Amino acid sequence: MNKLSGYFLLAFLICSFHLEAQKIETELMKHIDILSSKNMHGRGYVGGGREIAAGYIVDKFKEYKLQPAAKDNSFTQAYDFPVNTFPGKMYLKINRDSLKPGNDFVIDPSSSSLKAKDLSVKTINLGKIKDSAALLETLSTLDTGYAIYFKNLDDLCEKLEMRKDQFISQLPAGCYIIAGDELLSWSVSRVRNPATVFYVKDLPRKVKRVSVNVNSEFIDASRSENIIGQVPGEVKDTFIVITTHYDHLGMMGDKVFFPGASDNASGTAMFLYLSYYFSVYPQHYSMLFIAFAGEEAGLMGSEFYVWKPIVPLSNMKFLINIDIMGDAARGISVVNAPKVPHDFDLLRRLNEQGRFLPQVKSKEEAANSDHYYFSEAGVPCFTLFSNGRNGHFHDLLDTKEDISLKNIDRVRNLLVNFVKELGMK
Repeated sequence: MNKLSGYFLLAFLICSFHLEAQKIETELMKHIDILSSKNMHGRGYVGGGREIAAGYIVDKFKEYKLQPAAKDNSFTQAYDFPVNTFPGKMYLKINRDSLKPGNDFVIDPSSSSLKAKDLSVKTINLGKIKDSAALLETLSTLDTGYAIYFKNLDDLCEKLEMRKDQFISQLPAGCYIIAGDELLSWSVSRVRNPATVFYVKDLPRKVKRVSVNVNSEFIDASRSENIIGQVPGEVKDTFIVITTHYDHLGMMGDKVFFPGASDNASGTAMFLYLSYYFSVYPQHYSMLFIAFAGEEAGLMGSEFYVWKPIVPLSNMKFLINIDIMGDAARGISVVNAPKVPHDFDLLRRLNEQGRFLPQVKSKEEAANSDHYYFSEAGVPCFTLFSNGRNGHFHDLLDTKEDISLKNIDRVRNLLVNFVKELGMK
């Protein structure tokens, strides 16, 4: 080969790699766009968001020719759990200003319904409370005919080694105002407490009057579904498992939804891409794909699967859980890596050989994603998430426009190589 031909070959290879990277980004962004759209209602517990997202994943499994794993020949595994929801009004006015839900305030997810107009405000400085006995005395004498403005809750929680949700659970019915963080984040609660609590950003210097109108609905048994498909390999009864969670926070009131583009439409998009890839290129071991719901409510879907597995846990060679797959400009982190040192070393070695990512970082064991119950049950596993620019998390700004997919094609290549190497062990 002469020098000119070599240049043309190099240029062709670079162009091919670039086009393949663009194709992967395009496919992932299509999924992210759909899963984080308004039509999905935040993939939560109001408006059937989770059900719509589950249907989307089932349709993709069928399109990609995955096979059901359940004995009833379905792709779904149903279960239920309690959840507190906000399907109706979400109104808060402080002094003369009507505040925007999600932007100016969030409600504590365990809050009860409340409608009240022009409540006078009493301010309580929780930083002055010295011990648990003094806290109990303060709470027992609350006059809930007023709106209560609590100052310095963080100081109190640190002093008494108490979580915020523990404090909220002790409050009697009434309206409570607490200063919120600059980035207002929300969550999901499986309990409903008597109090109605608001976290407010940029509170005025003096909080004098408060009006509220909040409608919450507690659902004792909210139905959810794990979506499960398989790709048979040469070895039919041993599985490499890829998982993710497709649920998010849903709606806070009847107008505001949390898109959850990064968390975890991005992880679901990578999950769907890998399910397509391995359906086209079956491996030595069979592949099992599980998309969980209920992760944001406390890992409910993965806990249920471990309790009632469709494919036995003993048949799982390794499980890769994908949670947040966006900007990987600084590589990826691997939660639970110390519990599977040989598999983590393989992943890191493959990354060095392929020069895929700047870093593959080990993170300690943690109950922060859907790998946890599998790990506790003895299944070798870890969770992957990407490291790049700081994205938004559990707030209204976690949108598709905020997502970068830098290096995402390299993450995909590393995962494909890792699965192939597991097939040789």
